[in-house]
Order: sequence, then C-alpha cells, then structure tokens
Amino acid sequence: MRMGGKQMNQKERVLKYIKDFGSITALEAVKELGVLQLGARIDGLQKDGYTFKKEWHRSKNRYGEDVDYKSYSLEEMIKENENHIPRID
Repeated sequence: MRMGGKQMNQKERVLKYIKDFGSITALEAVKELGVLQLGARIDGLQKDGYTFKKEWHRSKNRYGEDVDYKSYSLEEMIKENENHIPRID
C-alpha cells in the first residue's frame, strides 16, 4: 500500500484502515493488511500519541464455540462523530 509515493509501514496501514472503516480487529489486520501483531502496532500508535477505544466482542467460530475478540477505534473519531449526531432526549 502506498501513500504519497512511498510504501506505508504497518502502523500507517493500521491507522488508515481505522480512519477508512471506523475500527479494526486482529483478523481484519491479518486478512486486509498482512499485519500479524495488531496489538504491537496499536501500542506503537499509542506511543505516537493516538488514543484508542478498545471494545470486546463475542461471536461463534465455525465449530459453534464462543470466541472473544477485541476491536480498536480512534477516540478522536468517536468524539468527532458524536458532535454530528443529534441528541434525542
């Protein structure tokens, strides 16, 4: 994946994916970006100053077993989107 003529590194790819799609899971990171250690990339982005909302989800795998997984989204995007959603009281 290229951005501005240069090859994007894994942190940049993860950040772009979250900005494009709203969140990312480890499975999406592997399948879509070729990133095997999403937690390490998120940690690096946090050290760069980004803040993430981490949310646990539960689903079933192909064998019908419960599987827990985490998704990451950018806090700044959540706050920005909240400003555009009308309140219903």
